[in-house]
Formats: sequence, C-alpha cells, structure tokens
Amino acid sequence: MATITTAQMQQRIGTETVSDWVEVTQAMIDTFADATGDHQFIHIDPVRAAQTPFGGTIAHGFLTLSLMPLLSSKVPDAPQIEGAKMGVNYGGNSVRFLTPVRSGSKVRGRFKLLSFDEKRPGQWQQTNAFSVEIEGQEKPALIAEWISQIFV
Repeated sequence: MATITTAQMQQRIGTETVSDWVEVTQAMIDTFADATGDHQFIHIDPVRAAQTPFGGTIAHGFLTLSLMPLLSSKVPDAPQIEGAKMGVNYGGNSVRFLTPVRSGSKVRGRFKLLSFDEKRPGQWQQTNAFSVEIEGQEKPALIAEWISQIFV
C-alpha cells in the first residue's frame, strides 16, 4: 500500500477508484435489521418477499449506504495519507437509492475524488462522488457524495 502526501492527494482530484466485489448476504441484512429495528418483511422474510416485485429479500437502503467504509477498504492499492492518524465521517450529499440490492448480490464501490482541502492545520476534508454498483446490473444501487475528515 503506497503512502502519499497531502499535496499528492490534492493532485489526485478527479481520480476514480473501484473496490473489489462484496457479497451482501441475508445474514448481513438480518443483522442490520436487528441493529436498526427495521424488520420490514421485504428485508427478512424470503417467502413473503418473493411475492413482491423484488422477487426476494432486499438489503435496506441504509445498509447499502453504510457499506461505504467497507467498500473503500476493498479498493486495491488505495494510497494512505502520510501521517494520517484517523478519519471520520463528516456527512453526505444527494443520497439517492436507485436500485434495490437483492440478498446474495455482489456490490462494489466506485469513488471519484472531488475535493481535498485543508480546513485547519492537520485537518483535511475529502469529498468523493460515491456509487454502489450491483454485479450484472446497469443502474447503480445508490449514488451519493461522501464527505470525510482526515486528521494528520
């Protein structure tokens, strides 16, 4: 894994990276349902969900959104910022859920660095255009802007 400076990171604005595929399992969906209290049948009841237009259980939209950190960790050879102590989520813009993710589907993240700005000494704000793609589907599961803060 390469280490780059903050100046080199700024030069990467406009760069797109893609993660490896990750399977969204029914166990992940069930665990998310338990954690959030969202036990709607379309997520946890395969028999009833099979009778819907989805044809089976689907991941919660917010589960798909919450895969951002996992998917970003699955980008091959993603550079690390020299001296980075931690990163935290700052927020998101324009989140849209476009296509349901069926249980057993594989998804991957596509990230495009939009900005990387120093907010104060040692604190950088990074904004990425982010989409979750579903293997075999043209339309992504979701699109959003993901804003994070990096502390060096």
